[in-house]
Amino acid sequence: MNKKIFLVIGVIVALISCAAISGCTDSFQQPGEKTQTPTPAPGETTDVVSNSTKSPQEIVADSNNAFAFSLYRLLSAESLDDENIFFSPYSVSSAFALVLEGAKGNTADEIKDVFSFPKSMDTLRQGFYSLNEGINYEGSGYSLSTANALWAEKTYPFLESYLKTAEEYYSANTTNLDFKNSPEESRLTINSWTEDKTNQKIKDLIPEGMISPLTKLVITNAVYFKGDWVYEFDKEKTQKADFYSPSGVVEVDMMQRTDEEAVFMYYESDTLKALKMPYESEGKKKLFMTVLLPKDNSALEPGEFVDADKLAEIEKSFKSQQVHVYLPKFKLETEYSLNDALEKMGMPKAFSDEADFSGMDGTDDLFISDVVHKAYVDVNEEGTEAAAATGIVFRTTSAGPTDVEVPEFLADHPFMFIIEDEESGNILFMGKVSNPAN
Repeated sequence: MNKKIFLVIGVIVALISCAAISGCTDSFQQPGEKTQTPTPAPGETTDVVSNSTKSPQEIVADSNNAFAFSLYRLLSAESLDDENIFFSPYSVSSAFALVLEGAKGNTADEIKDVFSFPKSMDTLRQGFYSLNEGINYEGSGYSLSTANALWAEKTYPFLESYLKTAEEYYSANTTNLDFKNSPEESRLTINSWTEDKTNQKIKDLIPEGMISPLTKLVITNAVYFKGDWVYEFDKEKTQKADFYSPSGVVEVDMMQRTDEEAVFMYYESDTLKALKMPYESEGKKKLFMTVLLPKDNSALEPGEFVDADKLAEIEKSFKSQQVHVYLPKFKLETEYSLNDALEKMGMPKAFSDEADFSGMDGTDDLFISDVVHKAYVDVNEEGTEAAAATGIVFRTTSAGPTDVEVPEFLADHPFMFIIEDEESGNILFMGKVSNPAN
């Protein structure tokens, strides 16, 4: 029996609100209308970061991974000792790429710095275009799909150049809604799209009251993944075991693979063990869950054990071998307000009256008022089910080991885990399990 893995990588929501402005006109395309394919196609342009031998796709994947560890480090530092962490860096980055398309001046510079985006907007656009084209896949082993959308107040005059760029490079079509007169109906419409794109795993993404007559634009991003383990866990072998959380010992259901057929990519140093658990795939496309486990029972801090550069080094040092794997079943539900985190990471202007999002509407009235992120993951013998959602609200200022001995990978204390695409190296999910019983 195949063990199914269900991963929903994030729904990012950008809610762009501003006070009603007189003289608004319906200056953009109606729902369902599509612009022409970009000419030249995003992958054909040669504007890449100077002196770099990497493709735009690789540059953007590196940017996402750097942001992933930066946000993880901050969330980990501000969390309680036994608090679990889970979020989708790729979905957050994808949403903020669309936000950056409308940012100007110092506001744009700060967003680029926080997300490690390339300085060249052509490289950014090519990178996300290629990444989304490359990771979207459906086959017998797994399926992975991404989706973007813009939901606009039908009377508000957004710049056609912004809407066109969003569609051409991010496949974000624009749908006109009546936020001014029917905010609740508009909210339900957006939530319905979100549920559909995430296989019903993200429900009520936009909470009641968040959409108001002041709302002018909602940006949504969703990524959905469904796949099979290469090496399945046998439910009959799952046993009760102790897990040493920072707050004390808790009892968990420990899954295990100790047979000779369980051959994994494995890495070990003086301080860290790393394990890559592959998903079924066809051809060259491969996805993995990478579990990073400190050798001793200490809090896993990426600044101490691993960051994006260290992860790249570990990737080069993995060796294929038999490993006795013990991994607890766990289910996490997280919710974050990211305003303070993003400000601390270096983008305060976007949250102030100094914000410049004139690339969206030709004015400097918009600023970010709220950024929220919710996520869910369930890992068991049959696989993984995960979901994430983020809301960005805008308002206006006016309103290694040897093969001699089989190593043991006993995850009985806090560990970090990552879901990544091997071809691009792009991190799709990231989290930390401090207490599986929470």
